[in-house]
Amino acid sequence: MSDAEGPTVAPATVDDVDDVTDLWIALAEGQRRHGSTLLAEPNRTAVREWVARSVVTGELLVARDGDDGPIGFVGFALDREGYERDRVRGTVSNLFVVPERRGEGIGADLLDAAERALAAAGAEAVALEALADNDRARAFYADRGYDLHRVELTKSLSGSAAGEPTDGDAATGTE
Repeated sequence: MSDAEGPTVAPATVDDVDDVTDLWIALAEGQRRHGSTLLAEPNRTAVREWVARSVVTGELLVARDGDDGPIGFVGFALDREGYERDRVRGTVSNLFVVPERRGEGIGADLLDAAERALAAAGAEAVALEALADNDRARAFYADRGYDLHRVELTKSLSGSAAGEPTDGDAATGTE
């Protein structure tokens, strides 16, 4: 059943915990093709705890059509790393829309709602992460005004002894 105006975005409720957990599992499984190291099913308990905690704190939004279950979700929070910053920063995490509903503006609606909630909570800037290999996600965020700020570099240590020079070391002049 679909609303005439399309999906709505609202705070997640306790009734959404299992559905959002299942959606997160689908997100994690899909991100594996972009190089994510997160395992989906083995993280179910931890994710369910995050979802439940986020429902209580009001830091989780869901998109839905009418009375149907969630078709997307986004988590957000004020940055609580404990470091002093020159402005209050919010973070957006785990933006996901079911594949069959992508391209309808649902992700943009979720992101906009998360940004509004963060601004209302005092955030002056928003940070989020996207996998480097996920061109679609990176383009989505760039279209919404997100600029590169920090780059995470990773290196596999399997197949070579830790500390041994690699081709990458020679390229940077650290031989």
